[in-house]
Amino acid sequence: MSGYAWRCASIPDYCLPWTLWGWESACNTDYAGLEQTAGSPPAFWSCSTAPPSFSAPQSTVQSYLEGVSAGLEQLRSAAQEVQSVCQDLGAARWALLDSADQFQGLQQMRELMEEHVQLASVVQVLPQIFSVHEVFSHILQLLRGQHLLEAHVELMMVEQLRDDILSQLHLRGLSSAQATVLSYFSGLQDLNESLARQLWDIVGSSLRLVREDPVVFVTAVRIIEREEKIDDTLLLEATFLPPGRPKGWRQKFHQVLQDTITGARFHVPRMDAEGPGLAKHLAALQKDIVSELRVVKDLMVQCVPAHYNILSVCTATYHQALSSHLQEILREDLDKQGLFLLLEWALRLPKMMGHPDLLPEVDVSALDPLMSSELVDQTERRYVMKVKVSEWDRDPFKEWFKEEEPETDHQGFFQSALPAIVMQMLNENIQVASLITDSLQQKIYNMALEELEAFLGRSVEPLTPLAQTLLLCSPQPLCLQLPSRKWLSGSQLVGSMCEVIDKYAKDFSRVRKPVFTLLLAESELLVANQYLRALLQRKMVCKSREERGQLCHRLLQDATQLRELFCSLVRGAGLEAVFALRELICLKDPALLSLEVLGFVTKYPDVSDEHVSTLLDIRGDVSKEVRHVVLEMMAQHPQELPEGYRPIFSTILVPVQELPFCLRKGKCA
Repeated sequence: MSGYAWRCASIPDYCLPWTLWGWESACNTDYAGLEQTAGSPPAFWSCSTAPPSFSAPQSTVQSYLEGVSAGLEQLRSAAQEVQSVCQDLGAARWALLDSADQFQGLQQMRELMEEHVQLASVVQVLPQIFSVHEVFSHILQLLRGQHLLEAHVELMMVEQLRDDILSQLHLRGLSSAQATVLSYFSGLQDLNESLARQLWDIVGSSLRLVREDPVVFVTAVRIIEREEKIDDTLLLEATFLPPGRPKGWRQKFHQVLQDTITGARFHVPRMDAEGPGLAKHLAALQKDIVSELRVVKDLMVQCVPAHYNILSVCTATYHQALSSHLQEILREDLDKQGLFLLLEWALRLPKMMGHPDLLPEVDVSALDPLMSSELVDQTERRYVMKVKVSEWDRDPFKEWFKEEEPETDHQGFFQSALPAIVMQMLNENIQVASLITDSLQQKIYNMALEELEAFLGRSVEPLTPLAQTLLLCSPQPLCLQLPSRKWLSGSQLVGSMCEVIDKYAKDFSRVRKPVFTLLLAESELLVANQYLRALLQRKMVCKSREERGQLCHRLLQDATQLRELFCSLVRGAGLEAVFALRELICLKDPALLSLEVLGFVTKYPDVSDEHVSTLLDIRGDVSKEVRHVVLEMMAQHPQELPEGYRPIFSTILVPVQELPFCLRKGKCA
């Protein structure tokens, strides 16, 4: 056995798989120089299992050798077949290289084939192209006959023809030819506009049509849906968008429907913007809105696709239109009744939109308030101001100045229905405001408290003129005689004044307290003011110490007599000023006048320099130096009127003192 045959025959069967894959390299291994021992395996075996013993029977070895021989034969046959295939592939490659020039001729044939196909397609549509204008005329007749579905079908076919031609031109970059195509199909634009006008007229009359002829409305919706699908398809492809696309007719449908809802129904003439006219308008508006929403809920919903969500759209549109309409009305100068109506109507929105005929489809909770919180607050304030003007700006005191006496109660006191009227007015306004909101009720309540306080103050104001009317008509002529030598010598002027005051005080007694007390207090202050006015404006200068003492005695008697009269009626502060003024005149040492005047102006801060100068003149013994010191002291201690102080001297104007006339380098005249 040769070395090659031996090596191959010596391969054990458990190493056969590895041997079959790597037989060529294994059998061609050079084993020169290796010493082989009989009965031992070759050194290149790498089997993990120990080789079988060569002492095995001869039949087992023979079967191994036969299997190896068959495998080698198969491998040899496969190698021959692979070599044959390689030869065939080489021959095919050389054949293809020889025919490369012929492929260019096939490319020209392919281009001619494509042109032939295009011309064939053009020939097929030539009858349609030549009949375009005839189709236009037929579509126009269908539109005039209101056969909208048929007209729209033919319109879509012509549009499809135009769009296919434009698409082909677009793909081949022939933009210059597109203008010719558009010009040839220019009638499509007019037909589209004519169809759209009829559709929007139908949509604008939808609330009537769904009740009278729903087929017409459904037809319009079907056409709109067709166009919407075409728009969606073209937008999805996004390769070529024909002119006029997307049409967006579904959005236009909603817009026309909303414009119809917000049309003339939400218009109120200016002359009816308040009072009964406004109430009638709002009532009719509420009735129409509920009726129309009922039509949408029961009929229109069945005529449109579900994704239109038509009931919610219409409800939101009515709500927005109402909100804008109320804001428009609020721009008018409404009276309190109009403002009340709008506030009440806006708060009744849940009740109106929540009508039993609209439930449960209409979700009131999804709607915002008709008026924002800021607008409600602003409107409530306007209402409060209107109530204030209409109820509180009237003159309730006219009856006080009538010629006949007021009514009296069972005790003989004067009485008036004014308090009852005021309380009834307050109660009515607060009760009415409670029907709107708690905030409005609180605003009315706060306004009523403020106005009641001001009203009470105004109710006192007529009492002072009443005391001009009752007191000064008689005492004032007596005050004109002050001061005079006759008065200084012991006239009964003040006694006569006391008799007049006492007479009118008896008339005041028919007025209940505290008004009676207030009248007397005002009278006391008024008498003191007139007394001081007469003394200061018609000043008398004392010529001697005896005359100054006589003046002080007269002032003491008058002030004491008047105080005794008023103290029996009411305790006032007006006559105290007469006593304080007397102290300034009676002061024996003029050098102490500055301190005395300081105390006087501190107690009566409305006393001016002119008043003090007049008092110093009445004394008749004050030098220029003392006068200067007194006035300088007043300038260094300015006084402020304390809160609640009743002025006594500020209403008394004294004559301006004339300055002495002096020539330069001469004596003053």
